[in-house]
Order: sequence, then structure tokens, then C-alpha cells
Amino acid sequence: MEGEENSGPPSGVFADWSLAFWTLCSVILPVVITLWCSFQRSRRQVLRRDIFRQSKHDWHYTDLFGQPTYCCVCAQHILQGAFCSCCGLCVHEGCLKKADQHFLCKEIMMRSDGEPHTSMAHHWIRGNVPLCSYCVVCKQQCGTQPKLCDYRCVWCQHTVHDDCMQSSLKSEKCRFGEFRNLIIPPYYLSTINQIRKDKRTDYGKLASSYGKHWTPIIILANTRSGNNMGETLLGELKILLNPVQVFDLSKISPAKALQLCTLLPYNSARVLVCGGDGTVGWVLDAIDEMKIKGQERYIPQVAILPLGTGNDLSNTLAWGAGYAGEVPVEQILRNVMEADGIKLDRWKVQVTNKGYYNLRKQKVFTMNNYFSIGPDALMALNFHAHREKSPSLFSSRIINKAVYFFYGTKDCLVQECKDLNKKIELELDGERIDLPNLEGIIVLNIGYWGGGCRLWEGMGDEPYPLARYDDGLLEVAGVYGSFHCAQIQVKLANPVRLGQAHTVRLILKNSKMPMQVDGEPWAQGPCTVTITHKTHALMLYHSGEQTDDDASSMSEQEHTREQTDEEI
Repeated sequence: MEGEENSGPPSGVFADWSLAFWTLCSVILPVVITLWCSFQRSRRQVLRRDIFRQSKHDWHYTDLFGQPTYCCVCAQHILQGAFCSCCGLCVHEGCLKKADQHFLCKEIMMRSDGEPHTSMAHHWIRGNVPLCSYCVVCKQQCGTQPKLCDYRCVWCQHTVHDDCMQSSLKSEKCRFGEFRNLIIPPYYLSTINQIRKDKRTDYGKLASSYGKHWTPIIILANTRSGNNMGETLLGELKILLNPVQVFDLSKISPAKALQLCTLLPYNSARVLVCGGDGTVGWVLDAIDEMKIKGQERYIPQVAILPLGTGNDLSNTLAWGAGYAGEVPVEQILRNVMEADGIKLDRWKVQVTNKGYYNLRKQKVFTMNNYFSIGPDALMALNFHAHREKSPSLFSSRIINKAVYFFYGTKDCLVQECKDLNKKIELELDGERIDLPNLEGIIVLNIGYWGGGCRLWEGMGDEPYPLARYDDGLLEVAGVYGSFHCAQIQVKLANPVRLGQAHTVRLILKNSKMPMQVDGEPWAQGPCTVTITHKTHALMLYHSGEQTDDDASSMSEQEHTREQTDEEI
């Protein structure tokens, strides 16, 4: 009996230790597995980054392909893997090294063998052809089978069935497809390089062989603009064009990117700016620097793909109020090819502070769209202050406009800019203007203002002088407050039209007021603001897009644009 009683406690202790052990294992084991998986994941990321850095392909890793995709190396279906944004090659993570060894990416410049080239063969890649693509041989749809099949040329984008691919087609010369007049061929750059080595400058003779319709395009994209679509656009455009033509403005300045124009025929280049009005102004400033360097003959014409919040300049030139991916990139390039050349006035805004002992400090801006003082500048100032504090919250165009609406509603109640007429003097071409009881003054160069409002026209029920972007005249209008701005936006009110002038002068007497130039705001103390004509910018007008508001003024601008085309 005593032995049995003594044998009980050890088994109970063993059971307790066993329970504690398994409990500890159930806690520690998931932690160990999680740490091991995390270590392996970080190790794979380091290896992947090394491969990406050393590769000639422009690899981008994705956790999920948006359509059925097959590895170009092992031909297996993939959900996670990498794709090249230049040639469109898709591979498993484990096949990256093999892909680098067996597949060449797009060559931005042909390897020189000492002789000039005027053509090149197709560069075929098998599988993952675009949806709704058709074979150039049999005219039937490609990519219909659930496997790695059919071929695509990375330059002309032609597709061919496996069964239709012939040896003659593999060696056939590529003509660069639909966008041949926009693409800079790799052999052109290699020939230019050889000409420079020989210290010759006869680019004109070389360019003449490409024909008068060759208008190579340069893409300048701001990946931080508006709705952050820049990176997607960069990849799609690199596939359609020569990657050397596509620049990310977060990595290279417009001034450096535009030096590519100096390798192209005189007055032939076109630039597509993917960004907001601020990005367009940045690019136009870089073009002005080209003029200072004596590179006038290489000045490009500028088109706009609106990715910003307001996009008033884009709206004025009929490129739209905002791009959200609704138009295919191919159609955008077609629009650029068909666009008409026009001239846009650019203005010098000189702000002279009233300092002590007559010491005056000057600030100089360049204006493309408009200058304003009052409630709309106050909204822009508040918006920019909050965006600088939390930039990640302002990545959507809808959110940005909602924030503008909030500050506009707040100003309707507070009225921080009231009695502006007592604080400021206005002169148009040297003539002083008597001001009514206003809260804001807006000086316009273009037709649109405030994210799509035709301010100068208002409701359109009163006669008013025609406003144009190329006549050397500024339109000066006043508003009674934020609520009046909102009424004008929905065409329930007219602005206070103060006049048109070649030179505008504003004198802020003794208070601090918000001001803005093209959406860039600041708080300004007593000063004198003088706006004078600076130069013209060569822009592209998308004649295929025309709103009802534009129709009334287009007939009178037609003759002016024809004259501009002849000058360009």
C-alpha cells in the first residue's frame, strides 16, 4: 500500500512536465517557423535584388500577374514572378538566372561593327502575347491556348502563331510597326555615336533618310504626380518604344533628359509630359535653358498626359482633365502623332518685397496658367501645408479635391481674405483700376482655372472679350469670396471682369496675403507684383478632343494656329 502511494506523485509530475513541454513547443514552434520563413524571404529578396541589379533586363517582381502568364524559361504557369518592363519577358523567380543567360532584352543602341546600319531583324519573344492580338501571317487570333505559345516582336509588336513562324520571318527586317515615326531605332543611335567619334556633325543627312514624318518622342513621367500612375505608364511605354526615350523624373532632371533632343533632327522631337501642371512647368523651364545654351534648333513640341490634381493647362490644350488609365497607351501615342502645334504665352512674375531702408528683395517666377491672390491661393496654401506633413495621404486625385473642397467651405465661414480692395492696388498697362469689394484677384493666361472651370467666360450669358493662350494678353478677374468661386465653378455666377492687359501690376500695401503661381502657393507680405510677357512655348494641341465650351472659341483661334504651324 505504501509503495502504491509513493508511486503516484512521480507520474503526476511527469504528466505536468509533459504538458508544459508540449505547451512550450506549441508556442515556440510557430515562432521558429515564422522566423525561419522570414529569414528565407529576406534572403530571397537579397538574391533577387542582386540579380536585378546585375541583369540587362529591367526586372520588376510581382506577387500576382493580372492575367494567365507562363514562364518563358520553363513554360509553366506562374502567379508570382518577375517581368521585364522593356521587352515583356515573364519568368519564375527560380528561372531568373537562366532567363538572363538565354534571352536578350531590347537593345537601346546596336553594337557597332564599324559600318552604318539602316535596318535590324525582328526580336521575337515566345508566349504571353497581348490579348486580342492577331497573327500577321494567317490573320487569326493569337494566344488562345492555355500554355506558352506564339511569338511577339518587342519592337513592332507584331504577333505570329507557332505554326506560322517560318525561318524567313525570323530573319525578316523589322519596320517598327504602327509607331515607327515615334521610335528612335537602335541603329540610329549607334550611327550617331560613330559620327561623333569621327568628329563629324552631319546629322541632317542621316535624319533625311528617315523621312519628314519621323517625329521621335521623348517621355518624361513624374511618378509622384496625382494618382501615382507614372510607374505603370513607364513600363507600358518602354515596351512600345525604345527604352532610351522614356525617363522617370524622380531619377533624372528634365534638363538632362532633354539633351537627347540634340541627337535628333532639327525641330523634329516631341515630348510627352506625364504629370500635373507643375511638372509641365518644370519641363518648360528646362526647355528655356536649352534656348539659353543656344540649342533653339532642337526645341521640342510638348504634349501632356494629365496625372495631377488640377490639370488646367492640359484641359486648355484638350488633353483632358485627368488620366486614370481609361485610354490605352497606344491611343495616347496616336493622339500625340496627330496633334497640332501651337504657341503658348509664358509670363514673368516679379515679386518685389518692401524692405527696410529701401532694400528690396526680388522673387521671380514663370507663369503658364495663372496668378492669384485671395481665397483660392489660401486653399492651395493650406492644402500644400498638409500635404508636406503627410504626403502619403494625398496620393489620390479624389482625396486631393475633397481636401480643397474642405478648405473652401471653411473659408466661406471665416473669410480670411475680405476687404482685399482696401489692401491692394491694381494697374493694367499702367492704368489704375477701381476695385469693388473683392476677396480675390486672378490673372489668367489660359482658359481653365481651379480644376476645370472656365473662369473668364463664367455663365456665358454676357458679352466678353475672347480669351486666348497665344495673344500676348492676360485676363484679370475678381471674386467676392470662396462661395462666389463655387458658384462660378457650377456656372451659377459670373466673375468680376476687371480687364485685359499686356502688363499687370499689383501693389500689396500693408498686410500679409496668400498668393500662388500655377498652384505653387506662399504667404506674402507688403510687395509689388509685376507680370510681363517672357517667351513662347511650343505646345501640342489635341484637336481630336474638343469640349462644348471650347467649340465657341475654336473657330476664332483656327486662323491663328494655322499661322503658328507655318512658323514652327
